[in-house]
Amino acid sequence: MKITIFETENWEHGAFESLASDHEVVFSEAPLDLETAKDHSDAQVISTFIYSDLSTEVLKRFSNLEMISTRSTGFDHIDLEYCNEKNITISNVPTYGDNTVAEHVFGLLLTISHNLIPAIDRTRKGDFSQKGLQGFDLAGKTLGVIGTGNIGRHVIRIAGGFEMNVLAFDVAPKEELAHKLGFRYADMDALLENSDIITLHVPGSDKTRHLLSEKEFSIMKDGVVLINTARGGVVDVHALAGAIADGKVAAAGLDVLPEEPVIREEMELLRSLFRKKKEQNIETLLADHILLRLRNVYITPHSGFNTREAVERILRTTVENITAFAEGNPENVVGRN
Repeated sequence: MKITIFETENWEHGAFESLASDHEVVFSEAPLDLETAKDHSDAQVISTFIYSDLSTEVLKRFSNLEMISTRSTGFDHIDLEYCNEKNITISNVPTYGDNTVAEHVFGLLLTISHNLIPAIDRTRKGDFSQKGLQGFDLAGKTLGVIGTGNIGRHVIRIAGGFEMNVLAFDVAPKEELAHKLGFRYADMDALLENSDIITLHVPGSDKTRHLLSEKEFSIMKDGVVLINTARGGVVDVHALAGAIADGKVAAAGLDVLPEEPVIREEMELLRSLFRKKKEQNIETLLADHILLRLRNVYITPHSGFNTREAVERILRTTVENITAFAEGNPENVVGRN
């Protein structure tokens, strides 16, 4: 089979060596889009990461496509209807960075609670004054965890080490887990009303889109801190910007934004607008840019997963997924009707 691996760095190529003995393996540093699809349209298997375009318009360029191996847990960026229609198998990486993303949550939270960025910037300039740097303790604070899957559980374990109280919401509560880790489930409104800090750990889907919007922000405590390392669309960024302006949200730590691929590649925005590709939400893009410039909003470039260990786990599972498919026993298949 011809296998094309998109969005790769040179050091990652070695992970795919085992495939090269039986298959033709081609690498592309660029993400998959309409242009790069032209150059690799004969691929039978493609593997992509988080910034590739897997819409129908792009996938139609591949006349022999049999499998997509996404190097992510989420697969909401893939046109599932088209893949089902064409019998294209989709495999994902179910787990790879549960502890990694959970650690990033607390990296963002400690950045906020100890005013680390202004403190570091100030001392680099030779200014050792304490003015405006007073933070707050995590011990004794109530952490609201929305979603108690693998990452949410790691967050709860770490929160215990900081002596935080934990409230959690999940559509399928796991009382045995709550007893084991020492937290309490609550309904969504109760969590929003009683949490000092809220962190999101739900998948991106139509059901979770704008899970936090104006109504939800209005229920929260004044001065709440929001952390989002899940999916950008889970939070209505217009409502978040308003809540920050009103003081309802004191600070936010975000590893994801709704229009982050466009922000990352401004030229891609221009190309997509001119060719009338999948319409980008310009109002949401502007809200993203506003958040980027606020002093009490700390944004990282969807890098919460990005440790050497986590990426190596992603690559290993991806190779296993492609090998299993080639042998007729696909693993980690998602999106099937």
